[in-house]
Amino acid sequence: MRIMTDSREKQISAIDTFRSLHTSGCFVLPNPWDVGSAVYLEHLGFRALATTSAGFAFSQGLPDGVSAVSLEATLRHFREVVQATSLPVNADFQNCYADQPDDAEKNVRLCVATGVAGLSIEDSTGNNQTPLYERELAIERVRAARTAIDKSGLPVVLTARCEAWLVRHPEVPSIALDRLAAYADAGADCLYAPGVGEAEDIAAIVKAVAPKPVNVLVSSPGHDLTMERLTKLGVRRVSVGGALARVAWAAFMRAARGLASGSFEGLTDAASSAELNQIFSRRQ
Repeated sequence: MRIMTDSREKQISAIDTFRSLHTSGCFVLPNPWDVGSAVYLEHLGFRALATTSAGFAFSQGLPDGVSAVSLEATLRHFREVVQATSLPVNADFQNCYADQPDDAEKNVRLCVATGVAGLSIEDSTGNNQTPLYERELAIERVRAARTAIDKSGLPVVLTARCEAWLVRHPEVPSIALDRLAAYADAGADCLYAPGVGEAEDIAAIVKAVAPKPVNVLVSSPGHDLTMERLTKLGVRRVSVGGALARVAWAAFMRAARGLASGSFEGLTDAASSAELNQIFSRRQ
């Protein structure tokens, strides 16, 4: 019983911290893909973390998507990351592994029970023919997630995502603005349109859902979306999705390809075992 009480108290504290981060300024929400990367990001001083469905899937040798990685494996991953760090953790819960609102509500309850401080629900179906859920169904799904969170008694931060840019919907940005505003009205605490990259579109989203906070995905360099610029646009949260995992994969792939051809040059920039041992020994 005491363990359950301690776990709930930890989750409540994490939720309070996570909510406070959204009230002013702009913070980076990096995305670890396993326990080790989560521990290292906490070591660097980040104030919160978010899981990445893509990064986790790749670590399991699977493609990204609910059809490849099971609900059970995903929930277990959330729990492992939460237990590995003292930081608030936001769960990338994709489409909640459910199409219908009742099923989404049930699965959100399971997600909350893993100890996360936040979770996201997206409106992508995973079906190329109809890539987004019909508008009213998408709204009902957000409302169902809100209901599940309220029933839990834990004010987990609910992020609602519109995937219109990622699925290359022909009516972006108008469809994203309409849906995000509707998701905010349906109970989402934070709004997110991954793939948006133009400053004017970001500013329009911030205005459409104000005063609720907006998350922006930055997954590559070489553009003018600096932290300073995003902060001035009114963005509260910046995440990187699977980018950190892909950076790690890129280094591994280069080194492995070199080994396959008889070269050891790819091992030149290997991390120090002593440094990693020092960081991870603190968990013992």
